[in-house]
Amino acid sequence: MSFLPSFILGYHGCDKKIGLKIVNKEIPHRYKNNSYDWLGNGLYFWENNPQRAFEFATELSTIKRPSRLKINIPFVIGAIIDPGNCFDLLDSNAISILKQAYKVFIKKQKMSNFEMPKNKSLGTSGDLLLRNLDCAVIECMHTIQNERNHSYDTVRGAFWEGTPIYPGAGIRSKSHVQLCVRNPACIKGYFLPSII
Repeated sequence: MSFLPSFILGYHGCDKKIGLKIVNKEIPHRYKNNSYDWLGNGLYFWENNPQRAFEFATELSTIKRPSRLKINIPFVIGAIIDPGNCFDLLDSNAISILKQAYKVFIKKQKMSNFEMPKNKSLGTSGDLLLRNLDCAVIECMHTIQNERNHSYDTVRGAFWEGTPIYPGAGIRSKSHVQLCVRNPACIKGYFLPSII
């Protein structure tokens, strides 16, 4: 269990029309439950990084997607988030819990005769953009914790993504901290960032 500072500013890249509707409370923020999401099911935010959220929305606008998910005008909304009981993957305890969940997950897959999911890269970057294995293990961890009456409100992780920023660099161009909000009550309000 990890309790972070009282509030985190999170930024979500989306289509402008959708973003304005979320901020104006006309529609709810869409809860994601894709099998490839990096931190499991929930509402996704870039922690303290509106520019990276905008870059992501811009990248998505170039990809052919179903019309309900299409980004016509890249946009960013901000959220004030109370991380609550956070499963923080920057904390050694969380790493240990996730390792144990992986062992349970393997056993369940073998017993059910299911194939193990895999993380996959897209394109030539080598970045693991489809995190099917990570998502499945994190969801297994949540199932285990819920059975113990210990649920998490948010999941937080750091990711080194993109190309090295100069030859030999260990710093990458798209590195970021991501926050997945599982409990929508943790979002205290939405706002429009001034930088976009």
